[in-house]
Amino acid sequence: MGSLSEKNLSPRQIAVYTALVTTLTVGLSLLLLRLAFDGQLLWWHLVLVSLLTFVVAYFINVRSLERFIYQRVQLIYKTIRKTKASKKKESKQLDMNSHVIDEVEEEVKIWANERDKEITSLRKMEAYRRDFIGNISHELKTPIFNVQGFIHTLLEGGLYDEKINMLYLERAAKNVERLNTIVADLDMIAQIESEDLLLDIQRFDIHKLTQEIFDELGISAQEKKIRFEFDQGSDRAFNVVADRERIRQVLVNLMTNSIKYGKKEGRTRIGFYDMDDKHLLIEVADDGYGIDSKHLPRLFERFYRVDKGRSREEGGSGLGLSIVKHIIEAHKQTVNVRSTLNVGSTFGFTLDKP
Repeated sequence: MGSLSEKNLSPRQIAVYTALVTTLTVGLSLLLLRLAFDGQLLWWHLVLVSLLTFVVAYFINVRSLERFIYQRVQLIYKTIRKTKASKKKESKQLDMNSHVIDEVEEEVKIWANERDKEITSLRKMEAYRRDFIGNISHELKTPIFNVQGFIHTLLEGGLYDEKINMLYLERAAKNVERLNTIVADLDMIAQIESEDLLLDIQRFDIHKLTQEIFDELGISAQEKKIRFEFDQGSDRAFNVVADRERIRQVLVNLMTNSIKYGKKEGRTRIGFYDMDDKHLLIEVADDGYGIDSKHLPRLFERFYRVDKGRSREEGGSGLGLSIVKHIIEAHKQTVNVRSTLNVGSTFGFTLDKP
């Protein structure tokens, strides 16, 4: 066995090899018996030859399987285990008494399914990356182009025209502010995704925090005559455990959107609901124009806009809902949305109770 080449043999070659060795063993055994008993073979001689042949054949087949099949199967087995990054399972030895081929077949199926899922995920990420680069390029290009136009107009003589100089400077400043907002929001998302954002977890009254935001956004709401109010049973203290400033950011983003895309003389309602002993559900609802159901699955993606033209007119970075999603997920919680056209939208998220 040791003199054979280490390269893989085909099943046919293995069969020829084992048959040849078995035949030589039987022939040699009969020859020795014939010589030993002067050509007179008795029935027990045949039994002895059969037993000897069985033992030798068994040994040859086991060694052949170990050397030419199981060793290769074990290499595949270890490769799969190594890919799974499991040191403990990687060192597992094949057991000749077990159904090794069945086990490896199952492992290969699982491994293949996992690879298919990874490939599908990578393709989705690649498509998302392309969309993201295209979107951020477009989002940055618009304010940069506007600033460039305003500045060139001023340099070409508009600076001395009192009718437009301050107007163009204000517009340029507004676009620079938008650029700064986009960069700041991107930095925020990058921090959250890289887990560099440290959460200051504390106990606080979210009803009190919401009332502060009512006062903070009151002027913007009054411009569209939108009322802020609490749902029935929600106008009282509700304690939660979270990062107060990050949850403030979540509520500000959601309530600002309700003002931007709400109807004039409408209302924004905040509700707090006990989910169970551990979680509180917070909902921000408006009676605005609503969102078509086809947009809902992508609503929390970066730069995704339902109505791109109207969204840019309203301002913002296009990253508000993405930041909301990242902050809530950083708290190990969930966020969702439901909406009906011409009825309104409701955004909900959960937080831990004390």
